[in-house]
Amino acid sequence: MSRRDELAANLGAVRARIDAACADAVRDAAEVRLTVVTKFFPASDVRLLAELGVTDVGENRHQEAEAKAAECADLGLRWHFIGGLQSNKAVAVARYADVVESVDRTKLVAGLGRGAGESDRDVDVLLQVSLDPPGAEHRSGAEADALHDLADAVEATDRLSLRGLMAVAPLGGDPAAAFAQLAETHRELLARHPGATWLSAGMSGDLEQAIAAGATHVRVGSAVLGTRPEFK
Repeated sequence: MSRRDELAANLGAVRARIDAACADAVRDAAEVRLTVVTKFFPASDVRLLAELGVTDVGENRHQEAEAKAAECADLGLRWHFIGGLQSNKAVAVARYADVVESVDRTKLVAGLGRGAGESDRDVDVLLQVSLDPPGAEHRSGAEADALHDLADAVEATDRLSLRGLMAVAPLGGDPAAAFAQLAETHRELLARHPGATWLSAGMSGDLEQAIAAGATHVRVGSAVLGTRPEFK
């Protein structure tokens, strides 16, 4: 089987899972957008994915994302930056990312706005909220009670558009319960920021639970691309 055939089969299986999860949740499958996470996979895979109809690609690491976006600039893809973001990289990330999903502190906002302005482009922003229980080793993400101030900062910054929330289910926890908590946090955000309608949640192992909780975007890597190679 060629690499293109392998990716096509995997994409078909993931899209079928999304369709089934939407049917179970009594949702229109058109409401859920697939972002394929290509971390550590080559630009040649990105080109094949584009041929197969993928429009949104996610990356976790700035250096790799920047190079891959430049190499694939002719494809017209939407590039999502979904990894932990260092404040000293925010300006550079905003120069190529169409969507930054991992904004978890106000210190990042000015840099993103500056990078977007210098590049004369608009950047969509998702606020990353932590779903980890108190005392856990936290992944990146703001606490829910900090989101309103963070949202206000994004909305006050030229060239940035607040689109919604992103989260990752806690390791070893029940993703359905975590995503139910996320849905409630999203409702609270929408009460003050009605345009923040996007909810990015769910990956290869838990996209069904995320869709049941109202996710509008799912971020899938291994289920489409296979086992991630060791980074060299």
